[in-house]
Amino acid sequence: MRSVAEKSERKFAHETHLGRVRRARRIDRELARIYPDARAELDFSNAFELLIATVLSAQTTDIRVNEVTPELFAAYPDAAALADARLEDVEAIIRPTGFFRAKAKNIVGLSQALVADHGGEVPGEQAALVALPGVGVKTANVVLGNAFGIPGLTIDTHVGRLARRLGYTRQTDPLKVEADLTELFARRDLTMVSHRLIFHGRRICHAKRPACGVCPISALCPSFGIGELDPEAAAGLLGYGMAVPR
Repeated sequence: MRSVAEKSERKFAHETHLGRVRRARRIDRELARIYPDARAELDFSNAFELLIATVLSAQTTDIRVNEVTPELFAAYPDAAALADARLEDVEAIIRPTGFFRAKAKNIVGLSQALVADHGGEVPGEQAALVALPGVGVKTANVVLGNAFGIPGLTIDTHVGRLARRLGYTRQTDPLKVEADLTELFARRDLTMVSHRLIFHGRRICHAKRPACGVCPISALCPSFGIGELDPEAAAGLLGYGMAVPR
């Protein structure tokens, strides 16, 4: 007898590309209903703060970053101030985010580059952003999408995991995942697609034990059944204080 997960995978085994596009956009509409407040969960008030916060978010949680950035930005409110900072002082503030020595070097270094090459302002082009110390395509897309309104996908661990579970891609390389997802959604929607997938990954579709039994997109998911199926037990797995979605 086939398991629930095997039946779910079989259900979408012969899906056409057009069928996948339609399913992906239907899932996105459902996630938009479930997460109307989906957004970047890093606290920021301008492009510089978002850039620094995103660099700090590597290998840690947004919650942890949000705990240290108020002190950091109070001491160093702009690129010019952070460019002149002593590494030891910055390290002391950002220590809770982990890898604090490398991160301090990166955020001071990128601030120096902003002052030297961009008049202290964060550039609104991907090529210029990825040339900064510690800034990759993922970080660049976060800044472009949320500070400049330029649509783009953020392929973090949540988006990559859900993209594979939802059958959008089989790839593991972030650039290849991004390419596959870009074929499924309208360009104008890409930033919000990322936010909704990240919200869903943090709250329901966890890495180790997804809450399948209360998932609102279970009927559209080729991986339904890999996690907890009992609704009561699944409800206990919901993250970020989320109630069972209706």
